Amino acid sequence: MGLARSAYAKPEVVIDPGGVSPAALQSINGAIEAITRLAEDQDGGEVSRLRRRAHDATVSALETQGYFASKVTLEVGEGIGGEFWEITIDPGQVAHVDQVELEFEGQITRPEFASRISTLKQEWPLAKGMPFINESWSSAKSTLLDDVSRKDFFFARLASTQATVDAEQAKADLSVKVDSGPPVKFGKLTVLGLKRVPPELIDRYIRYSPGDPYDQDKLDDWQQALQATSFFRGAFVTLDQTPNEQKKSPDGDLELPVRVQVSEAPARRFTTSIGVDSDNGIGVEGLYRQNVVFGQPVWIETGIGIDKNRQRAFFDVNLPPTLRGYKDSVGVLYNHSDIEGLDNTRMGLGWKRKQERKAAGNSRVEYETQWGLIGAYDRTKIKGAETFKVPTLVGTWQWLRRDVDKKYDPREGNLIDLGLGAGVTLDKGEPFYRAGLRLQQWWPVGRRDVLTLRGEVGKVWAKTDRLPQDFGYRTGGARSIRGYRYNSIGLHRGDAVVGAPALAVASVEYTHYFTEQFGMNYFVDVGDAAASFGQMELALGYGVGLAVRTPAGPFFVDVAYGQRDRRLRLHFSLGIAF
Repeated sequence: MGLARSAYAKPEVVIDPGGVSPAALQSINGAIEAITRLAEDQDGGEVSRLRRRAHDATVSALETQGYFASKVTLEVGEGIGGEFWEITIDPGQVAHVDQVELEFEGQITRPEFASRISTLKQEWPLAKGMPFINESWSSAKSTLLDDVSRKDFFFARLASTQATVDAEQAKADLSVKVDSGPPVKFGKLTVLGLKRVPPELIDRYIRYSPGDPYDQDKLDDWQQALQATSFFRGAFVTLDQTPNEQKKSPDGDLELPVRVQVSEAPARRFTTSIGVDSDNGIGVEGLYRQNVVFGQPVWIETGIGIDKNRQRAFFDVNLPPTLRGYKDSVGVLYNHSDIEGLDNTRMGLGWKRKQERKAAGNSRVEYETQWGLIGAYDRTKIKGAETFKVPTLVGTWQWLRRDVDKKYDPREGNLIDLGLGAGVTLDKGEPFYRAGLRLQQWWPVGRRDVLTLRGEVGKVWAKTDRLPQDFGYRTGGARSIRGYRYNSIGLHRGDAVVGAPALAVASVEYTHYFTEQFGMNYFVDVGDAAASFGQMELALGYGVGLAVRTPAGPFFVDVAYGQRDRRLRLHFSLGIAF
């Protein structure tokens, strides 16, 4: 069958890259692939035009990567599978930047901005001797304009840009002219969308005096601060560019109002949830939340939760975040638990401060820091042993660093969690202390699989046995050492298991996904909670399980064998909120 046939199949393409960069080859492949798809079922004349387009697209793709003196040939052949195109590339030299001319016009040329212009020129990213790549050229222009327009000069624009390429000499001369426009100042504050939230909340975060220089970073910070509160569904902080709202000073500066547009969150919200897991059985929870209480910019949250091991209730008053992002709350709680013969009832009054922040730049690293102070009264009944009551005051500090690709279903990255605590019994003045460290690492394997390694150590120092029961360490169950009952590993006192002074747990897990949603995980857990690290007799658990990815995160059903107890156990959890 000849080339003049009436209908064509998609041609096979063979490219001899001639030593071009990987980025250039990727660009060429993308351009050619788009054209070859069009060649199917076309007549001979249209396919001939597509060949010319393929040639021209290859030349254009090379130019975007700095190859302006390339030579491209496209030869057509006939094979067993039909027509094929053989593209041969002689890329020549990559053009490099030679001369760079940066010009500025407008009010930025005033003497007080001389250092600003000097800094902009020094920070120009596409310097002499660098390869002239189209993406780098576009990025450099955008970065320069952004650096000018983010502070003082809201109306800055690129007046002209030009790149003159000498293909034979492989050189590029660059010219960019920026028109700054007039300096812009912050004007009066206009707030839209407030109904129940008091205006004082806006004033808490947006602090400036009319006439202060425009700074886009401040607008962004104010908007982020408002969005971080629980009072708004959305918040937008911008400059009002309406002509009749602009004021012009005698020296030519413009004053633009600061416009805040908010959408308030619902005044009240009530949620319930029901769940079941292998550790605590069936559990139900109810939560009530109210924004703005008695006209004040605070929100309250109260709730109850019940399962076979615990019954709890709390009432918290949450203050709006501070300018540095600290979130403070105070509250009261009641908690009753009965696990492995340890029956504990707690009533407490506490304060908590939390700060969440991201690392600088485009880093995905996140930090969470939390401080707490709680005064509590515990009544502890130990099956087969003594009952005691103890009032305590406990301070805690927790620092968490998270560096993962996905927060709720990580496949790559790590997590570090460090916690410290110190307390005293209020009736006898007996001090006690605690330190704990938790580490977790995820490694991607192949296309979908994940290898996970986690470890946790903790230590308590005290000269009294009358400790709050959440201060000591117990382990065992779905989230610690699988193959054992929930919190069944610890110190044995009477017929109960109580918190131990020392904890060490490690786990390795491999999850193989057959599809994007379903997989199988294989794991080994080991650890103990004992009077000291030297007295530990490590409990080993290992098994397999089903892994299911859901919108709320991964769901696991594990079957584990606890070697110490010589028993198989099923571990799982499932919850529904409504």
